[in-house]
Amino acid sequence: MIADHLFFAGINVLLAWSVYTVLLTGSLSFAQGAFMAIGCYGAGILTVKFGWPLLPATLLAALVSAAIAAVLGYPALRQRGIYLILVTLGITFCVRVVIENVKYVGGVSGFGGMVGADLSGVLVAMAIVGAILFFLSHSPIQRICDAVREDDRVAASLGINVTAVRLMGFSAGAAIAAVAGSLFGHYMNFVRPESFDVLLSVYVVLYVVLGGVNNLWGPLIGASVMTLLPEYLRVLADWRPSVFGLAILVILLFRPQGLLAFRTLTTRFKSARS
Repeated sequence: MIADHLFFAGINVLLAWSVYTVLLTGSLSFAQGAFMAIGCYGAGILTVKFGWPLLPATLLAALVSAAIAAVLGYPALRQRGIYLILVTLGITFCVRVVIENVKYVGGVSGFGGMVGADLSGVLVAMAIVGAILFFLSHSPIQRICDAVREDDRVAASLGINVTAVRLMGFSAGAAIAAVAGSLFGHYMNFVRPESFDVLLSVYVVLYVVLGGVNNLWGPLIGASVMTLLPEYLRVLADWRPSVFGLAILVILLFRPQGLLAFRTLTTRFKSARS
């Protein structure tokens, strides 16, 4: 039981990091449920229908998801604000409708037979993704992303290809979500299209906001707390949803920057030293 909770917390951490990767470039995506579904069904087809091992199937599904994100993201990322949110929500809705009508993967009845994922697999995936994001946060790429996020017009005047940077973040986030989807499907053994609905994408964004959007560890904390807390509130029985909702409200009201504001603290520390 504990292993199950930790596994799903790990999946949500990967999804939160996928949103964080998009946020680094100044965009917000509610399409992570769609890319998670592409990773799940894509890898599932390769392992169940063609007998591929889980690792290469997951990697190929992640690449396909990133390619699809690049194609869809090119027109989508031209939108800003509420329009970008609506477009990315539309991507999630459309992918679910397509899956529901593809009989090859079971349609609305679901798709099963996927095996091979466990807690160790998701921990390895978290370690790899976390290490890559940590390395990028200390590289020139981070400064380029910061410039695009803070003021894309100034970044463009400096010769930065703003569209390419945003597409890179969108595609990278899609690949991470696809990895989470593949591991999720091969752990559950059986999935339905409704597992990847719009509400999932909304929850993932909430994990990032509650944890903190300005650092790598905020999404990890937010996803872990919001996944594990409801399980430990089961002792409250019928009061559990109310207490959980109240906890989210308190965080949003009294900690709007998120549970963890590591970069802010680091900046203050450096300022104090100087």
